[in-house]
Amino acid sequence: MQVVSPSRLRDAIAEHLRDGMTRRQIENFFEDLGLAPWPDEWDSLTKAAFVWSILRDHTLPELADIARRVLDEVEAPGLAALVDRLGPTGVAGDLKNLIFAADGPKPKIVFRDAVNNDIALVENEQYCLVYDRPLGPSGLTWKELTDWWADREGLTGRSPTEVSRSLYRRLDRCLGDNDAERRILRTYADRYLRLGSNIPALIPQVYLHYDPYTRRQGGTTLARQRMDFLLLLPNRARVVIECDGVQHYADDVGRASPQRYAEMVAEDRNLRLRGYEVYRFGGQELREEARPSDLLSIFFDALAARHGTGT
Repeated sequence: MQVVSPSRLRDAIAEHLRDGMTRRQIENFFEDLGLAPWPDEWDSLTKAAFVWSILRDHTLPELADIARRVLDEVEAPGLAALVDRLGPTGVAGDLKNLIFAADGPKPKIVFRDAVNNDIALVENEQYCLVYDRPLGPSGLTWKELTDWWADREGLTGRSPTEVSRSLYRRLDRCLGDNDAERRILRTYADRYLRLGSNIPALIPQVYLHYDPYTRRQGGTTLARQRMDFLLLLPNRARVVIECDGVQHYADDVGRASPQRYAEMVAEDRNLRLRGYEVYRFGGQELREEARPSDLLSIFFDALAARHGTGT
């Protein structure tokens, strides 16, 4: 892919919003993205300068996501060509803490060194897995994950098949009685058998945020503390896969809950602006009678084509 600088993409977004929308439409566009409010003095700026001021501190992955949102709203061939040159863009920053596959109480996490963002698990560590190796340019493959698992569990010297089965059983255990999520994991595991262990690993139940409080303790807890599944792909690409049950859009007694739905879509929006790709499946899609393996296989094939990987 050709290199596109953040300033070039920022200028293109400003240009096409200026030409394709009124000032009020531009304000509504950014309000929908959660980027309002802005200082009163910005009211005197031209449309292009207003857009540029909002986006001046955004990273390339964030700008790429916003550019794609612009293309949903206006005809902008020049911006589309620029976005095509980017290809899928990734998440800024380096992987620090990969905590996943919890099959028991939530771990208690403290900072060992807050300056360097070094953490320690001081309670319930035995119920989750912590990948503690650097992430290479190829992302995290199943082979790399099984090599780590073999060292962790003292399985070095065992056959790759035996190690893979051991890790798969442990990952499957964290899904409890969630049959829909289990079908996602099982369908993807079939790809390891067909395509080999150098494809990206599908990692279940990954901690995204850590909040030591619960709703019973009062206050506001962070939305979506765990992602259902995460793929760490080349070029810093990170793909989140969510499986939505009734708890995503209804309250504890099954009534429709606009508040829960709003929290979910707001968190999706925030993740996308940070460079993540988010894909959702409705639980109804993954019922056994709906032939979910066909649906999931088509999805994973398309994802592989998009990122040029063997996913």
